[in-house]
Amino acid sequence: MQAGSKLPDLTFRTRVRDESIGGTNPFRWQDMTTADYFAGKRVILFSLPGAFTPTCSTYQLPGFENNFETFKDLGIEEIYCMSVNDSFVMNQWAKAQGIENVKVIPDGSGEFTRRVGMLVRKDNLGFGLRSWRYAAVINDGVVEQWFEEPGICDNHSEDPYGESSPENLIKYLEGAKEAAA
Repeated sequence: MQAGSKLPDLTFRTRVRDESIGGTNPFRWQDMTTADYFAGKRVILFSLPGAFTPTCSTYQLPGFENNFETFKDLGIEEIYCMSVNDSFVMNQWAKAQGIENVKVIPDGSGEFTRRVGMLVRKDNLGFGLRSWRYAAVINDGVVEQWFEEPGICDNHSEDPYGESSPENLIKYLEGAKEAAA
């Protein structure tokens, strides 16, 4: 993906809380489309190899959550975290992390990740197919700016992190804001 690319149109199978269901697991299935998430707004999308993994749980997700107000001040309406995990895993990870501002998107089959060119094998870690780490500023479903970790390949021996960090996106957004002023 690169600046100017349109995101692929597809449907995500999500689970949303619905108190009318009652019981200990009051969630129902809800299909969400690319348009539901990205149409008509300027958002951040970041993706990572897996929920509950060290870099993702220690730095990337908390970094975006803790900088939510800064991102809002820089013109971002929503922040989405995507992973090749199902909705059950993504929801439990957000809950375990105490996430209130970042919204999770499950790409359980990896279809979105494949279509944006970020699906890689991580068999060396016992993961199977997962997302390469990236982030993007998306404006009305179109990539405004793309941030991809270097060295994309199957079974990479490291987990690079820096290009897709919240700090790097803040630098970009501050520069874009200054250029527009």
